[in-house]
Amino acid sequence: MLAKVIEDEAAAFIERYQDFRDVSGRRLVVRNGHMPEREIQTGIGQVPVKAPRVRDKSGSGIRFSSSVLPPYLRRTKSLEELIPWLYLKGISTGDFSEALAALLGPDAPGLSAATVSRLKSGWQEEHQNWCRRSLAGKRYVYFWVDGIYLQARMEEKQCLLVIIAADDEGNKELVGMLD
Repeated sequence: MLAKVIEDEAAAFIERYQDFRDVSGRRLVVRNGHMPEREIQTGIGQVPVKAPRVRDKSGSGIRFSSSVLPPYLRRTKSLEELIPWLYLKGISTGDFSEALAALLGPDAPGLSAATVSRLKSGWQEEHQNWCRRSLAGKRYVYFWVDGIYLQARMEEKQCLLVIIAADDEGNKELVGMLD
C-alpha cells in the first residue's frame, strides 16, 4: 500500500509537468526507475520501500520529493512517538531493545540503549529551549494552573505544575511546566 501511494504521488507530480516539453514534443519531466531499496521501521516491523525516481531533462532544477517518504526517513512518525511514550511510562533505557523487539519484532535495528540516550538528550535540549522562549509579545486573558501528580515508581510523590493560557480569541497554549 505504501508503494502504491508513493507511485501515485510520483505520477501526479509528472502529470503536473505534462506540458513541459522539448522542441520535438517529448516530455522533459519523466519517470527514471527507482531509488535503491531501503527499509523503514513501522509499527508492523521492517517494510522494504523503493521510491520512484523522476528526471528533469530540461536542467531547470525540478525535483520530486515524496511527502509520504522523505529522503532520509528511517522510522515512521508513529514509531518516533512511541519511543518517548515508552520512556515516560517508565521503561528504562537498558530495557528499550527488549521492549521494542516485543512490539516490532526481533529485527528492530537502531533502537539500542545508546540510541534512546541520544534521543533523550535531544528531548532535554528541546525542553530547555522551550522553557527559555520569550513570551514578550503574547497577550493572555485567562490562565489555568494545576498540579499533576505522577504515578511513576518514585520514592517521593512527584508533582508537575502545569500552566495553560488562553488568548482573547480562545486559543489555548501550554505556557509552563515545572516539577
